[in-house]
Amino acid sequence: MEGSGGNRAPWSAVPASVRDVIERALGDRVVSAVNQPGGFSPGLAARTVLASGRRVFIKAVSPALSPGAPGLFRREAVIAARLPAGLPTPRLLWTGEEGDWVVLVFEDIEGHTPPLPWDPDTWWRVQSELADLADALTPSPIAVEPLADRTLHGWRSLAADPRPLDDWCTRNLDRLADLESCWTSAGAGDTLLHNDLRADNMILTDTGVVVVDWPHAALGAPWVDLVAMVPSVVAQGGPSPEEILARCRWTVDAEALTSVVAAVAGYFVHAALQPPPVGLPRLREFQRAKAGPALGWLRRRLGQGVGS
Repeated sequence: MEGSGGNRAPWSAVPASVRDVIERALGDRVVSAVNQPGGFSPGLAARTVLASGRRVFIKAVSPALSPGAPGLFRREAVIAARLPAGLPTPRLLWTGEEGDWVVLVFEDIEGHTPPLPWDPDTWWRVQSELADLADALTPSPIAVEPLADRTLHGWRSLAADPRPLDDWCTRNLDRLADLESCWTSAGAGDTLLHNDLRADNMILTDTGVVVVDWPHAALGAPWVDLVAMVPSVVAQGGPSPEEILARCRWTVDAEALTSVVAAVAGYFVHAALQPPPVGLPRLREFQRAKAGPALGWLRRRLGQGVGS
């Protein structure tokens, strides 16, 4: 299961007026644009070659393609512009708007997303380098909001608006909602978190791991990004949650960990039951694939066998 929407807009589908604005800002003409497969945005996300031979990465989207994407692009531009030099993140070169299109231009990173399923050696390298990045981002070098409770409230939403669930979830729904309600305090801290780590938001290079796409950045404990990523790692053939946490660089309080795992599991279980968002037809499929590992991990932490 790859994190890919499979519906990228090609360069030719971007309105001519938007393409003209981009080329004027770059002072050069785009002669080749190849969309990258990872990610769910239906907008343009292309590695491009300019007439001079220079390479840049261009992202562009309009609300017609995805109503919520322009707002995320604008926040990503703000975060990317503030990130200090020297971090393993792509440098923002230019951002602008034309009509209802929002455009971001980044330096092009030579590399590739992690091959899936995860090779154990590759994962352990990535986990170590993500911990290095978290250390570099503690305390946060930029001002951002702390983790927001509104982002992970799946069990509480299901308690308020019940949907068909398995027997274990139904019997434990109130308990799960209570656990989830503490997740922001359990995960509080002063680390700048990416808050949406997945294989398709990383580029493996000859020198390390580069992390891309930062619109959801928030403050929290340094281990929260790793915990939130665990279900996708497991779904994509990586080590078990217990193996991953055994190599976690930080000592994590058991109750705090369970609260955050509950919130992550609730998010994926609830999201998987929703209709697909406009322009994102494969998102729910990906979330369903992560719901299983997240829920299994939560049940084990609560002392319940997966089959009980």
